[in-house]
Amino acid sequence: MTHAEYLPNTKPERLQRWQIDSDVISWHPLMGQFETTVPGNGAPPNECDYCGRPFPTSDRLDLHRGIEHFDRLDESERETFEAARAEERDDLSQFRLKALGVLVLLYFGFLFLYAIFA
Repeated sequence: MTHAEYLPNTKPERLQRWQIDSDVISWHPLMGQFETTVPGNGAPPNECDYCGRPFPTSDRLDLHRGIEHFDRLDESERETFEAARAEERDDLSQFRLKALGVLVLLYFGFLFLYAIFA
C-alpha cells in the first residue's frame, strides 16, 4: 500500500496564506480553517521543516510530517512517523474502549432506574 492510498495529502498550491497573530497561527486553505496555538512558556515551538507550521508537541509534528510530507521523509523520519502513528492508534483504541464502557454503564444505570421507579 502506498502513501497516497491511505494518507491524505494537502497540495501546497491549495494554501492561500499564513496569518500570525500573537501566539495563534491561523492556516487558511481554500476550504476550512485550522488554528494552532503555540505554547507561551518561552519554549520554541516544534515547527515543520517543510512548511513551517508549528505544533505543540513533537509527536504531533511527527504525525504531520508523515501525513503531509511523506514523500520527502528519509527512512529514520518514516520510522518515527510509524511509531507515532502506532502510539496514536493505541491511544485511540483505549479511548474507544473507555467510551464504550461509559455508554454501557449509562445504559444499565438508566435501565435499573427505570426498573426501580417505573
